[in-house]
Amino acid sequence: MTIDLRGKTSNEILECFEALDVEGGEIVEAEVLESDIESIGYKACVDLAQLYFMKLLTPIKKDENTTILRFQKLHLNSSFHNDKDNGREKYGVESDFFSIDKTKQFSFLYHYKKALEFIDVKSKKRVLNLGVNRGDEFSVIKDMLDGKEFADMEFIGIDYSASAIEFAKKEFSRCENVEFICHDINALSELELGRFDLIISIGTLQSSNIEFNATFMSMYQNYLAEGGAMLLGFPNCRWIEGEMIYGAKAPNYSFSELGLVLKDIHFCKKYLQQKKYRTVVTGKDYLFLSARKI
Repeated sequence: MTIDLRGKTSNEILECFEALDVEGGEIVEAEVLESDIESIGYKACVDLAQLYFMKLLTPIKKDENTTILRFQKLHLNSSFHNDKDNGREKYGVESDFFSIDKTKQFSFLYHYKKALEFIDVKSKKRVLNLGVNRGDEFSVIKDMLDGKEFADMEFIGIDYSASAIEFAKKEFSRCENVEFICHDINALSELELGRFDLIISIGTLQSSNIEFNATFMSMYQNYLAEGGAMLLGFPNCRWIEGEMIYGAKAPNYSFSELGLVLKDIHFCKKYLQQKKYRTVVTGKDYLFLSARKI
């Protein structure tokens, strides 16, 4: 399918995309003027693709004045969010979720690293990650620190997926200071974990089988050391065909609605501020709440 966007206003372009009727995998070629590209920039075109669940392919130069932008429609059902109970672990090594490495997304990596810098990760001695899966967040910390700084710290990652934990153990097999445990986060009291200088949890506390407020308060009261820090990640995106699409899908809404995630963030921020913590909320596709003792 080819559409002519040459000389159209931003509002007219949105109307053109609203009217599109394309199937997953189909490519839409949009002819645009070079002057239009210079005016709005390619970043706006990437945003346009995400809004309509597409990915922007490599543009093609048609002639001196015209460029063809190619948008490919994503298969909306190709997402771990739609995984049903088919006898495999939803977040295990054979799942669609496991194939995603969010640390390869600059939008995630940049803000996660800034959050770690805010809580001064190199000063921490014991680190707990709830919902660690294959250990990507630990890998980022390892890359941020020099060998001795990392080796002097103790890391414990907990996840309910047995196959993901086994994968993580192999990935960190040379790191004697990193331990992975397969266990239910709702039953942490069964483990003798002690207290930690930093607790991390990215996109886990919002799981349907976890009572958010109670679990968060238990993390603080039972596992955070005096003066310890917290780093929580709240997904503000969805994954379709491996593409990170801005805006999480809320229940009972056909569009992205931030009410629930903002409610959870507000609860944590207010709770920690009452405990004399300085808290900041940063990020885009993932929103990070970072808290350090004042």
